[in-house]
Amino acid sequence: MSDREKFLKEKISSLVPKETELESRGEHFDFHAPVTCSVTTSHSIAVGFGDGKVRFFFEGEKPSTIDAHNGVVLSIATNGEYIFTGGDDGRFLKLSQNGDIVEIANFNSRWVDSVAAYKDIMVCSSGRNVYIWSGDQKKAKSLEHSSTVGGLAFDHTGKRLAVSSYGGVTVWERGERRWTSKRLVWKGSHSKVGFSPDGKYIVTSMQESELHGWRLRDKVDLAMRGYPAKIKSFAWVGDTPHLATSGDHQAICWPFDGKDGPLGREPVCVADCGKQISTFIEPLTGEKAIFVGFNDGSVLLSELDENKNPFVIRNPKGSDISAIAISPNRSHILIGDSDGNILWSTLWKNN
Repeated sequence: MSDREKFLKEKISSLVPKETELESRGEHFDFHAPVTCSVTTSHSIAVGFGDGKVRFFFEGEKPSTIDAHNGVVLSIATNGEYIFTGGDDGRFLKLSQNGDIVEIANFNSRWVDSVAAYKDIMVCSSGRNVYIWSGDQKKAKSLEHSSTVGGLAFDHTGKRLAVSSYGGVTVWERGERRWTSKRLVWKGSHSKVGFSPDGKYIVTSMQESELHGWRLRDKVDLAMRGYPAKIKSFAWVGDTPHLATSGDHQAICWPFDGKDGPLGREPVCVADCGKQISTFIEPLTGEKAIFVGFNDGSVLLSELDENKNPFVIRNPKGSDISAIAISPNRSHILIGDSDGNILWSTLWKNN
């Protein structure tokens, strides 16, 4: 090798970031299909892919694979024991971690956009309808809405189901004999939806690159604007919760403590990544800290404190972070991106 070749090799090597501790001790997979969704069960992490496969990651084992859908896995949920998935093949499936597949419903050409589960209640949406199975019911209860459903979420009791769509959110409450509803109205297209941990608020992400929320006791509106990009991910963090959101060059974390939540208050902004846009948020269980994934493939870990610097967990790989999940006992972390790359690693150095 010539001196010039050695110089160029050393120069290129100096430009490539060194592996982080977590990357160096982890396992790296390339599944050649986008990671579309993930969920933590009582024993594993389940990941959906753009080729219809669902993979389970267990501590100390190689990942197992289920050929679930004939197309993209669009949505995933768990009741702790089973996995529920929806696909663009129109199927709503119940999966066990040992590979069993039960087809709950088949809507043929109509996609199953969203799914949710709470104990023995299974829910999916297709088009403008929401379908609910309770217990051993063979026939679903159908709830029709005025437009295509954007997202589904149960509250912490399982008695209320939030359904987002164009123009706002419908909150369905489960009674002894039937489901009753009330409407929360705000113009625009609403997608991802979630209840606050205490059940006092509902928040949605919108097509218009903003968040909207409602305080449920009096239906007061909470408009959270100013994002440069669409908010693909949000998560509740801490006992007196902040709502940590993607869609900016950092994580924007809105305070929801006190009687008025974020009304008239500024968010906490952490994990600044320069020109990159955050695409995924995942709380570190039991801590007031979050993992923040970006559109260049990097992941930062940050406390919800603007005075503290974040830690680099994963270096840039060139594609959006589309999944971050923590194993049920906090021993492992899974990071996935839109190119199909997975990093599966121990979360702590001495594990």
